[in-house]
Amino acid sequence: MKTQVVRLAELGAPSVMRLQDETLLAPGPGEVQLRQTAIGFNLIDVYQRKGVYPLPLPTGLGHEAAGVVEGLGAGVTGFTLGDRVAYMNAGLGAYASHRNVAAEKLVAIPDGISDEGVAAVLFKGMTAQYLLLRTHKVQPGDVVLVHAAAGGVGQILCRWAKALGAFVVGTAGSPEKCATALAVGCDAAIDYNKPDWPAAVLAAMNGKKARVVYDSVGKSTFLHSLDLTAPFGLVVLYGAASGPAPAIDPELLNKKGCLFLTRPSVFPHNADPTTFRTNAAELFAAIQSGAVKPEIGARFPLSAVVEAHMAAEARATSGAIVLLP
Repeated sequence: MKTQVVRLAELGAPSVMRLQDETLLAPGPGEVQLRQTAIGFNLIDVYQRKGVYPLPLPTGLGHEAAGVVEGLGAGVTGFTLGDRVAYMNAGLGAYASHRNVAAEKLVAIPDGISDEGVAAVLFKGMTAQYLLLRTHKVQPGDVVLVHAAAGGVGQILCRWAKALGAFVVGTAGSPEKCATALAVGCDAAIDYNKPDWPAAVLAAMNGKKARVVYDSVGKSTFLHSLDLTAPFGLVVLYGAASGPAPAIDPELLNKKGCLFLTRPSVFPHNADPTTFRTNAAELFAAIQSGAVKPEIGARFPLSAVVEAHMAAEARATSGAIVLLP
């Protein structure tokens, strides 16, 4: 059968992406053939396209999508034709209208959750899931600090942490983004472009430092994160939007209050099918309860993938971007 696939022969500006027709073979043993209905967009797609995270060429793009099962390879069990499913770690190539995916990488989408909603939050939501429920199991009354609280993962973190009973302080890069952070559940939001922002964060926490700090910003926030963490608290460095965090002497963690520091990532937390599906079930339950809300800011046809990337880099949208084959 025919599929439309986004391919890159070189890395660079959005214009390097090309949508082309290809022949898709029948699914092999252990594979499922999907008609994709919604494709998730993530900033890692931009970094990989630009070569910040270099890829071997030629290459596809995209890590997550939702779709409908239209073919089953030999030995596949647990799925039937017509099932709605999703994935977030099946290898690059989610930017496609149809695709063969290993069955072990798929999770069934529950009734009541739309394909677009899953595509909008699966990658980001699974990141928030392990951060809130595995890296540090947030408890009622915890003081939680979330940097980049208006970002895709940040919004989910703040809303979900608040639903878990935490007191949540967010930081963001403008008054408008701080307003977004407040709208998604932060008890206070501080503009980290202001020179006195660490003192403002501490004041917002009523002088009580954070039990856990979720830091995806890195270079410009990391050392302040250490200062804003309570004794025996945890700093979770899971991104580097402003650049890599500075190297530190481990003794600094002792001096700052016997702190714990970790650098986790989403894929090791979902490395096997059983763990992935268990974690996804927790995310889907959070969506069904309203603790996580898919916020779709823009929809683009797959044929307008260049425009989608341009809009994302220009920060011309708020909320998730979804590509529609």
